[in-house]
Amino acid sequence: MPYLQLDVTGTHSVASKKRLAAQMSRTYAEMMSVDIRRISVAIRELGEGGVWRIPEADGEPVPVSVMMLDIRKGRSAALRIEVAKALCAHCVEILRLTEDRLNVEFTQHSGDEMYHPTLGGYSPEWAPDER
Repeated sequence: MPYLQLDVTGTHSVASKKRLAAQMSRTYAEMMSVDIRRISVAIRELGEGGVWRIPEADGEPVPVSVMMLDIRKGRSAALRIEVAKALCAHCVEILRLTEDRLNVEFTQHSGDEMYHPTLGGYSPEWAPDER
């Protein structure tokens, strides 16, 4: 934990996905003040027609991408929106996703809901000024 998940339509090269995972990890670690070694990134290629959304009430479904961010509970709304914007920018730059077809959702967890055996177990609590 944190676990950053991106569901996309189509396919992307391993090199592009590796570059995106590295950039997302670095950005997230810096902005959220977390140990980069605790971050996992999943990029799931669901193929053509794998994720859909209807952008206009009377319109047809269009292919989209969804990013799910399992994060530490207590992060401010302002910080969450800034990290979402930064991670979306990486997706647009590296995978050429379009911003209007990318959603971000957050799931918040306390430290005792994130276990990492090689880093001492549960995630440590952070100081209030790190939010």
